[in-house]
Amino acid sequence: MLEARIYVGLRDKDSHEQRFEIEKYKSILKEVCKNYRAPLSLNVIEGGYFHDDGSWVDENTLLVTFIGIRIKTVYEIARDICTFFRQETVMITYTPVIRFNIHDDLASEEIKNSNCFNEVTEAIRYVREGGLNNAESADETI
Repeated sequence: MLEARIYVGLRDKDSHEQRFEIEKYKSILKEVCKNYRAPLSLNVIEGGYFHDDGSWVDENTLLVTFIGIRIKTVYEIARDICTFFRQETVMITYTPVIRFNIHDDLASEEIKNSNCFNEVTEAIRYVREGGLNNAESADETI
């Protein structure tokens, strides 16, 4: 199983300003994920970066985390976020996850034969083969 994370800055791509309060962005993001039936965790991150002109820019970022949804869905949500939040790009990361229940046997086949490496490889293949441009190959679940 994979965990997918989308990091999205809240400054508009053209005005370079945050247009709305954080709560409005969170509300929009939750609605997008509901429309895709994608369970999520949502965090607000405060950070900053150096602009091309050398000046420091404070930025709020939303971090949305998914576990157990299709790779294609992650990319569709990312595309919608770019559109709705007026972003040129968002960052997507994948991390292997092993589900462990306190009642599981440590010698269980699911734990011994974890497929995390194959899932990460599949996510990389999806991106290299064109992502949403080749959506038929992206029915894998993360």
